[in-house]
Amino acid sequence: MKKISLTVLCILMPVALFAQLDSLISKLSFESDFRFRIEQDWNSKKSDGSYRDDRTRFRYRLRAGVNYANKWYNTGFRIRTGEPNKQQDPQLTLGEGFKEFGTLPIGLEKLYFVGKWSTFGFSLGKNTFPFEKNNELFWSDNVYPEGVSIDKSFSLESNIIDAVNFKAGHFIMSASGASLNQDAYFQGFQSHISFLKNRFEIFPSLYLFKNIPNIPDGNENYEIDYSIFHIGTRLQLLQRAPLKMEVDYYNNLQDYSTNDSIPNNLKDQNTGFVLGLKYGNLKEKGNWLLEASYAKLQQYSAVDFMAQNDWARWDYSASGSPDGRLTNLKGIELVIGFKVDKKAILKMKYYLVEQLVPYGISKETGSRIRLDLDVQL
Repeated sequence: MKKISLTVLCILMPVALFAQLDSLISKLSFESDFRFRIEQDWNSKKSDGSYRDDRTRFRYRLRAGVNYANKWYNTGFRIRTGEPNKQQDPQLTLGEGFKEFGTLPIGLEKLYFVGKWSTFGFSLGKNTFPFEKNNELFWSDNVYPEGVSIDKSFSLESNIIDAVNFKAGHFIMSASGASLNQDAYFQGFQSHISFLKNRFEIFPSLYLFKNIPNIPDGNENYEIDYSIFHIGTRLQLLQRAPLKMEVDYYNNLQDYSTNDSIPNNLKDQNTGFVLGLKYGNLKEKGNWLLEASYAKLQQYSAVDFMAQNDWARWDYSASGSPDGRLTNLKGIELVIGFKVDKKAILKMKYYLVEQLVPYGISKETGSRIRLDLDVQL
């Protein structure tokens, strides 16, 4: 009898393990994508009045991730190419820094645990920026903050207001090893309200940044705080055509007038404004997208090394950091996109930028055009 029981057990155990493994695999999803970019820069003036050399680059990026989904939660991670101290930019340049066909740097981009019960949700770990935004001029899509966030949604039985969502989060940029109030961190608070069957959206926000270095990557001369009030809106201009207008206004409520570390001509540079028009979308094969944006962002309207670094070649390389410094600017972005097939998109972008307040004898400038091929693998 014992031999029969052992035989049955030996047969059933692999079957049970295979069933569990099959159940686990059924809850896993995989993602990966590849980007190839051709980029040309010209007319890039420095603060001393000289010009940077015109530059042509071939660039690429690869990302891959795994997600496990259960009834009320999901968890996962994603890796990407990119220099580890350049959070705004996961693209690598062919032949730059990896000469003689050396190995490429790869880092962990996301590592998260997300829960959802009905209209309440939370996120833990390193994940996507959780707050609503129209563009990357305040926060880059490539920067994944580390911390905790919560959100709560309300559906309203109203002919005007469709839904209301509230979000809040605490994110640590650099841990001090002491109490939390000594970390470099930011906190975000946002409400998102949609009206008239989502034809109009508004999302007022408050972002509090504490103990933020003036130069990233450990090369700071001093630390400052930001208290940035943001109002973002979206309006579908035509009911039967995909034409949208987007407006963002930023106002840093901090008073820097008594901060001796900040130059006098920058102490009042606290506001920002962005206007964008979009026509079309890239949901289906053969779709076109047209975009035009104008931005005017004063120095402290955003944390410049957390925002996008696409619009110009300005960075902190002279201070020992590869991060971009894309505030204190005005300029335009023009975009045309085409969905080649279900998993491939072509986008061409043009930028023309000028500095608002010069750091030297001359305002910095820049012109750039790029062509991206994005492929879901």
